[in-house]
Amino acid sequence: MPSLKDVKSKIAGVGKTKQITKAMNMVASAKLRGAQARIERFRPYAEKYRDVLSDVAAKADGAAHPLLERRTERHVTVVVLATSDRGLCGGFNAMLIARALDIAAERAREGGTVKFICVGKKGRDAIRKSGYEILSAYTDLGSVDFGIAAGIGKDVVSGYINRTMDEVVVVYGRFVTVSRQAATALPVLPVQPAAAEAPARQEEGAAEDYVYEPRVASLLATLLPRFVNVQIYRALLDTAASENAARMTAMDNATRNCDEMAAALTLLYNKTRQASITNELIDIVGGAEALQ
Repeated sequence: MPSLKDVKSKIAGVGKTKQITKAMNMVASAKLRGAQARIERFRPYAEKYRDVLSDVAAKADGAAHPLLERRTERHVTVVVLATSDRGLCGGFNAMLIARALDIAAERAREGGTVKFICVGKKGRDAIRKSGYEILSAYTDLGSVDFGIAAGIGKDVVSGYINRTMDEVVVVYGRFVTVSRQAATALPVLPVQPAAAEAPARQEEGAAEDYVYEPRVASLLATLLPRFVNVQIYRALLDTAASENAARMTAMDNATRNCDEMAAALTLLYNKTRQASITNELIDIVGGAEALQ
């Protein structure tokens, strides 16, 4: 049985750990409010952008712009992996890294080459160990900025037009709820516009035909690169919100575990102390009987 001093030291250590996890939970909660507000504000814009692009692209064929071209063979696939810079957020980063490596393994089995663009230290470090080529890495970002998404978008658009890339997929953590984050793989290039109009909108009598000025080809030249930037930025915002939600949940679980450990150690301390008192009483009674 451990000594009273050892048990008391463990109880004090658990108490200090609880203070740290509780503070980190509060920090993650505060950051989550801001990150969640940003993604909730940006989603309607991204969805409306997709609707407009869908309608414009429906008036043109795949030859209207290089970003609409669907290639039969995927020789080079680029995976944009969005993770966090820091850990202590449960299995969030491991989930995203596993999804990205699954995609890479699938493309490799098809005979293609896979390269990575990493956003976040955790993803960069994991891909380095896996042996895949990293084209670029963005770390120590602090907060998500549209300039980062625009920089990545510029690189992948240029690579796709110049045919050094045949496919671009973004792997990110989609924020569903505070307790749920989903590893999502979003094909970015070639651009895949959504369905033009939902049946419900047609029933409501929404306009189905628009006249665009300038010509559709000119609009696509402007809209498509920006559409790629918007998709990447949305993925980064989702990942930021998911990271803070995962960290808040992980620190909340850690705080509860500290309470359980402290209760168990307190019980052990009391048992150890009681055993020590019992042994002392036995020695006293034994000594008294020996004197008689």
